[in-house]
Amino acid sequence: MKLLVFLPNWIGDAVMATPALRALREGFPQAQLVGVMRPGVQAVLEGTPWLDQVIRYHPRGGSTEQGTRSLLRQLRRLRPQVAVLMPNSLRSALLAWFAGARRRVGYRRYGRGWLLTDPLAPPRHGRRLMRVPMVDYYLALAYQLGCPVQSPRLELATTPRDRKLADQRAGELGIADWQQVVVLNCSGAFGAAKLWPVEHFALLARRIAAELDYQVLVICGPQEQATARAIVQQADHPGVLTLAGGPLSLGLSKECVRRCRLMVTTDSGPRHFAVAFGVPVVGLFGPTPPIWGRNPTAREIALQVEELPCLGCHRRRCPLGHHRCMRELSPQRVFQAVVTLLEQTHAEAA
Repeated sequence: MKLLVFLPNWIGDAVMATPALRALREGFPQAQLVGVMRPGVQAVLEGTPWLDQVIRYHPRGGSTEQGTRSLLRQLRRLRPQVAVLMPNSLRSALLAWFAGARRRVGYRRYGRGWLLTDPLAPPRHGRRLMRVPMVDYYLALAYQLGCPVQSPRLELATTPRDRKLADQRAGELGIADWQQVVVLNCSGAFGAAKLWPVEHFALLARRIAAELDYQVLVICGPQEQATARAIVQQADHPGVLTLAGGPLSLGLSKECVRRCRLMVTTDSGPRHFAVAFGVPVVGLFGPTPPIWGRNPTAREIALQVEELPCLGCHRRRCPLGHHRCMRELSPQRVFQAVVTLLEQTHAEAA
């Protein structure tokens, strides 16, 4: 049997889908599992064992090889029997229907229910959609196909190439002991509303380096290099370092997170790397509520400004212009959370 899986488009959501992938693999051990995903998602899942084939698809990526026509040709040749749709989009349901999948499993959203053979009703409280952990949201799709109950534990892997590059960058930056490294992630591809102020990150980094005697590594992607450099410059401490200016990849970021002692991060994709590798994490939340990324296996302190009426608006930019949900999340409060988690990890190791 050929089982087609449309993966989520966002990096963090793709990580939260790993328990569902694990469930599908265990539920259909003899099937050929084919994942349709964006290139960035492929990089995140590289090294994991569940998929037999990957089809890269980005309808607005500018590449004809990853466009819709190319995907349709590949799906027609593949002739899948079953399609699991993790995105809620009408597009994914149409593609599964055009591919000829006899069974199409997904949530009944955005008017696409008629295209699904197994339409799941999204969780609701009355007429309103409920906010639920995305891990459970994706696992329900696998359970619809009869897959065994699965742990919500997130899971990722790194490759020898990732590990070699991390060794190289560690040598260049002067990192000798990764267990004395706190990683900061300042990214927010969703939009500016998720970003914590640069000056807050800089103050936090300086305090961690000066008062706790840890090295601080600011990871980044190509779009965040200027922000990462600004944090290092404003921190003005030799123990505050960044990956900016050297080779960058999602694999390198994964490996740095896997090795470090603790991570402080905005609610963005790399936050889920820490959860997947069992690294303690301090999460900074504002426009998005923590419940979507909640996982019982995570060692996390989730921080947000309390009692703001606009908290959890889920807007890409602050619609009120003040961005209080992130600006009022003080470096002192985050620093105390870092101290608490580090004390816990030391106690566990003793």
